[in-house]
Amino acid sequence: MKKYIIVVIIGLVFWSCKQEPKNVVVKKTAPERRQPKTVAYQWQKTKEWLATTSDSSAIKIALIANRTDVANFVKMDSVIIPTDLTGDIEFYLPFPFKVKALEEVNKIIFFSYPSQTFATYEKGELTHTGPTNMGRKADKTPTGLFFTNWKAEETTSTFNDEWDLKWNFNIANKLGVGWHQYELPGYPASHSCLRLQEKDARYLYEWADQWVLLDDNTISIKGTPVIVFGSYDFDAPKPWSQLVANPKALAISEKEITKQATPFLKTILTEQQKRVKYQGKK
Repeated sequence: MKKYIIVVIIGLVFWSCKQEPKNVVVKKTAPERRQPKTVAYQWQKTKEWLATTSDSSAIKIALIANRTDVANFVKMDSVIIPTDLTGDIEFYLPFPFKVKALEEVNKIIFFSYPSQTFATYEKGELTHTGPTNMGRKADKTPTGLFFTNWKAEETTSTFNDEWDLKWNFNIANKLGVGWHQYELPGYPASHSCLRLQEKDARYLYEWADQWVLLDDNTISIKGTPVIVFGSYDFDAPKPWSQLVANPKALAISEKEITKQATPFLKTILTEQQKRVKYQGKK
């Protein structure tokens, strides 16, 4: 009898261990970040500032603040420079560090048209952010919910076959819209695509998931969700010039990200569950 009871107990323990709790959210640990003493900005003459600055991390932050790259930064007459350049880049960009409404979402990317920045979140925690230059006035980047599709380390632009696009990841297959590395002049200048610095384009290229096709015409599993939101005033001065007077002028609140994501959360979580099941079968 005792042997029978022991066998039953072992069986119950084994059975309970095999049960997977449903709707359990595994929170991602927030990364440690180096915060500057203050976040404020001032105008500087580009050549004068570069003549007195050799710190690569400071230059990196200056490029991000002006939504540009080295080649275009040196062409600018004046730029905005943070008065304290000792912090991590997340403190100089507008996205919130945490979004509770996204705790069930494994991966998601946001592109903000008004601030010309992007951010990735895992389980509601900000994991990567940087500058972007999106679609120009004549070729605006479409907004709404997208999913990453196919990718290529290098491909040719469908707009001009002389343009080589590195770390290209498509998000709207029929429209030919995606992100890739390309020059950042410091304002929306693309033909609908999402231009990035090379380090950011490569990061997203490796971080996001491709779609899974059942056949040439049927999508079985969608890729990583991407939300493009907001609008850009093409007739006004660059929005980040406002940061000199108000360092929080472009801040994106947790409430705003929640507002943008909420209409799409059901679809995002449904597609996410399909991918989880697919990966479990591999």
